[in-house]
Amino acid sequence: MRPKSSARDLPPRMLRRRKKLKSGLIWESYYYNGRNDEGKRIEIPLGSDLNQAKRKWAELECTPTPIETGLLKHIFKKYQEEIIAKKAPRTQIDNEWCMKNLRPVFENTHIDSITPQHIALYRDKRSAKVRANREIALLSHIFNLAREWGFTKKENPCRGVRKNKEKPRDFYVDEQVWSAVYSSAPTELQDAMDLAYFTGQRPADVLKMTLTDVKNGALEVRQNKTSKFLRILLKNEDGNNTELGNVIDRIKARPRKIKSLSLIATPAGTPLNKPTLRIRFDKARDEAARRILDEATDDTRRDAEALAARIRQFQFRDIRPKAASDIADLASAAALLGHTEQELTRKVYVRKGATVKPTR
Repeated sequence: MRPKSSARDLPPRMLRRRKKLKSGLIWESYYYNGRNDEGKRIEIPLGSDLNQAKRKWAELECTPTPIETGLLKHIFKKYQEEIIAKKAPRTQIDNEWCMKNLRPVFENTHIDSITPQHIALYRDKRSAKVRANREIALLSHIFNLAREWGFTKKENPCRGVRKNKEKPRDFYVDEQVWSAVYSSAPTELQDAMDLAYFTGQRPADVLKMTLTDVKNGALEVRQNKTSKFLRILLKNEDGNNTELGNVIDRIKARPRKIKSLSLIATPAGTPLNKPTLRIRFDKARDEAARRILDEATDDTRRDAEALAARIRQFQFRDIRPKAASDIADLASAAALLGHTEQELTRKVYVRKGATVKPTR
């Protein structure tokens, strides 16, 4: 075969085609210099990704795949472009944080050389133990898809590797803490707290609730994280309002300048977003703790300090577990939270001990 006069960085019979577009950008793609059944020369498209093109070239040549095409940096890139890009915005952010830590360690390693021992070593070296679990879980998913994509035939090396122990957050918002913060909250924050509690939804799902979601006697919710669709009833079987129904009626009856249809908005009609909700909640929580301490006497100082400490532990995300904990029936709690498995509700979200009878 005559030596290649151009594209010497490519394997034999692999061609590179470039063209300048009207926009000024350079279009580039790769082809296999082959022949059809009649012996006529044809160029078989290999795609615009060089790594994928080399793998297709190896199939056409019936030769082993070039070693460099199995480096994890190529698999990471494919995963980011095809998988992460289609996930929910918040999940994308979490995955990108994981990838930021995984890349320096694994990207220049061939996928077939990774063993369970390497995964365990990574787990032990990471100082952020809970984050390490998330990163290994993401890496495991990447390995599973890499098998589907044909990058490897080996077993997933993450399988069977122990995770770091995690202790779920167990803070429960009792009535004293709730009342103290609620009474210090502005109107829009009280609305947010009530909606979060009576619907049991995540903060992001609460913030996006609008008047148009109130349909046919229910508040319709499409969860951001899972795309789960829920219809939360606004009336009881006797025809009277549920507590959620009362909250929504209260919001609808309140006069305000109409700037949006958001259920959670300032008196001027400006909807709350994540930062403004955080600012209002932190301020109400600090004011509540300070007021408790200011009103304390010498006799009540110790109890006041303990209550103030619990108030400062309160986070808005604790309202969802409070909703689950205050429902006696586990199945009903799981349904409200949108969980398919009741075990997740019981293990992570129910934060009150079981009610039991004494021996006598």
